[in-house]
Amino acid sequence: MKIQNIVWSALALLLIGCSDIDNPPSTKMDGGELVVDLDGKFIKKSLLDNHVAGITSQSVVYGQKAYKIPYVTTDEQGNEVNVSGYMVVPKGLPKELIDIKGFSVVSDDHGTIFHNNETLSVIASTTNSPSGASIILTSLAGFVTLEPDYIGFGDSVGHYHPFIQKKSLANSTVDFITAAREFALKNGIHLNSQLFLTGYSEGGYAALATLQKIEQEAIDMPIALAAPMAGPYDLNLTAFGVLSKPTLSEPSFMADVAYAYAKSYDREYSDIVNEPYASKLPSLFDGSKYMEEIDAWLTTKTTGDDGLFTTSLVYDFVNNPDNWFRKAMVENSVHAWAPKTPLKLIHCKGDDVIPFGMSEWTKGNLDARGATSVEVMAVEDILGLPVKVGHSACGVLAYGLVAKVFANARAMSIGY
Repeated sequence: MKIQNIVWSALALLLIGCSDIDNPPSTKMDGGELVVDLDGKFIKKSLLDNHVAGITSQSVVYGQKAYKIPYVTTDEQGNEVNVSGYMVVPKGLPKELIDIKGFSVVSDDHGTIFHNNETLSVIASTTNSPSGASIILTSLAGFVTLEPDYIGFGDSVGHYHPFIQKKSLANSTVDFITAAREFALKNGIHLNSQLFLTGYSEGGYAALATLQKIEQEAIDMPIALAAPMAGPYDLNLTAFGVLSKPTLSEPSFMADVAYAYAKSYDREYSDIVNEPYASKLPSLFDGSKYMEEIDAWLTTKTTGDDGLFTTSLVYDFVNNPDNWFRKAMVENSVHAWAPKTPLKLIHCKGDDVIPFGMSEWTKGNLDARGATSVEVMAVEDILGLPVKVGHSACGVLAYGLVAKVFANARAMSIGY
């Protein structure tokens, strides 16, 4: 119940907001910009004023200092791209403790967004509001949270977002961890060496892709524990499942896949998507529209002459192992290797977008290739929930659980 109360408290904070928009900090730092500066009392008062369950006058709620940090990463073609990320540091932990032990760090890859206004660093820069998973990971659990904006958002909004493509997502994450540590060193923020990886949905996929990059490229970036959440780790299996259904509940997601893969693999939009939708893809995914606006322009029919995907693409994808899109799905999947880092795959059993079985399937494939420390964690079972929870509602529950998992690991190793 304590975990559930904390998680639902964070959900309420996500909904009601907590800002001091009349007094935005916007202070330049060495290598970045301070965009949020709120103390724990301010955040806690917002929770108490809204009668959030689980938050009392005795609850510990940390403040936040958050920074927008520009850095450079590489895209799918190997080109350098100027991007940005969001670093959140808790306020209110005992100075003596942090001076000795330092802050542990969570790298969190965010879920799917479409409008640039949904980008965490953009939200923070314009509202001085805490947002996203840092509310749970930083204000309630006391971690420094790192959240890359990804290529295509924030400072790189003019570049297409390589949606669900492991090379650029992993590059963005690894390069931001490096940039954030350099920023911390320059600005007197004491980080220890403990680093966790997580993310939800697209971010869960990105987190596992990041771990794979770090291990397979022997990058000097030790990971204490990785806990991806509800990601489509086997893209080929995911695509087969989606393309075999007659309708798409939210066509924006698959249209974004079509657009991003056409850009990365130098294909014509019309080879993948029917008109009148194909020619609209660039304007639908330029960061100026929300999901609901994009869905309104698209059909929910999967394929056929009046469907989203061309009949020729779907037929060749299903029947031809050498189909370019099928090979791209296999190439970008992250479920079939042997991680050495302890790995917890967190997922809700009631997920209606990315089935719970994806995590079980991924564990089976990782284990078969020699992994020895992979665990699937069913959110409903661990929290003792009486009902199954869908993909959208699961996010805040999963973040509450992952914060607890990371906090336990920190207590056992760092000692706080």
